[in-house]
Amino acid sequence: MSRARVARRIAAGAAYGGGSIGLLGVAAVGVLLAEMQLAKRTVGGGAAPLPPGADGLYGRAFGTEDPLRLALLGDSTAAGQGVRRTGQTPGALLASGLAAVAERPVVLRNVALSGARSDDLERQVSLLLAQSLGPPDVCVIMIGANDVTHRMPATESVRLLAAAVRRLRTAGAEVVVGTCPDLGTIEPVYQPLRWLARRASRQLAAAQTIVVVEQGGRTVSLGDLLGPEFAANPREMFGVDNFHPSAEGYATAAMAVLPTLCAVLGVWPEADLIEPARRENILPVAKAAAEAVQEAGTEVTGARAPWALLKHRRRRRLPLPSEAESTPEEAQT
Repeated sequence: MSRARVARRIAAGAAYGGGSIGLLGVAAVGVLLAEMQLAKRTVGGGAAPLPPGADGLYGRAFGTEDPLRLALLGDSTAAGQGVRRTGQTPGALLASGLAAVAERPVVLRNVALSGARSDDLERQVSLLLAQSLGPPDVCVIMIGANDVTHRMPATESVRLLAAAVRRLRTAGAEVVVGTCPDLGTIEPVYQPLRWLARRASRQLAAAQTIVVVEQGGRTVSLGDLLGPEFAANPREMFGVDNFHPSAEGYATAAMAVLPTLCAVLGVWPEADLIEPARRENILPVAKAAAEAVQEAGTEVTGARAPWALLKHRRRRRLPLPSEAESTPEEAQT
């Protein structure tokens, strides 16, 4: 995908969203970066637990034969930084939830890296595609926050994401992307920097949605880290550093992503039909992307170019994964 085409997609999303990424000048973003780095250092000591490993086999109640293969890619949110137990990570929660809905075992492989930006996705995708088991059945990508805080140009960010999605789709994997979270929800960031953070992250999320749908993937808006609970209960929803999600926060995020994860594999009970009562519609891709970032948990999937389906799927509570469902070695058998 050419840089010019990417730029046009970003401009279209920004136009529908009522703003322009260009309004965020270099100086403003630089101040935002400094403020967020200060917040990470000063609040809660700026230290979150390293993410626990969650690779392995989930849903053993359904046996061990013919498991679904799930992979997570992205940054610290995908890795699960901020919690101490395997069962509290988004990967473990999604794997357990998928196993329960599909009534099949699920092998999880998480290659996400704390601090990663979109330029690390090429390495992560290569790790997955080099597996002897073949490509995953479905991949969940959560990326974008570090792109904003490290001032990666939006055109470069979405170009790299589109390339990663294209490689995975070409290999035969379904792809669900949790778009850039709303950095304006980070409690230590004050106005007007909170407004700038929200604007930059939402506009990147809209641009991500457009390119992912064009590559045959689906997106779920992470918005204010998936749900009004974060705004209403920040002390509960954020971890000890007030930057990464807490166990409750990751559970809220996983509950929002799970329906789309299951739907892309054809195991969710809801069909991809429009339910007007739930504010669902078929819209131009750019307009659907702009609307999705306004409400966390909104799914966007391709209908027929240049149209996209805007969905608000019903959520269900996740089963709690066992703390020791398997080891990575067992998952390879």
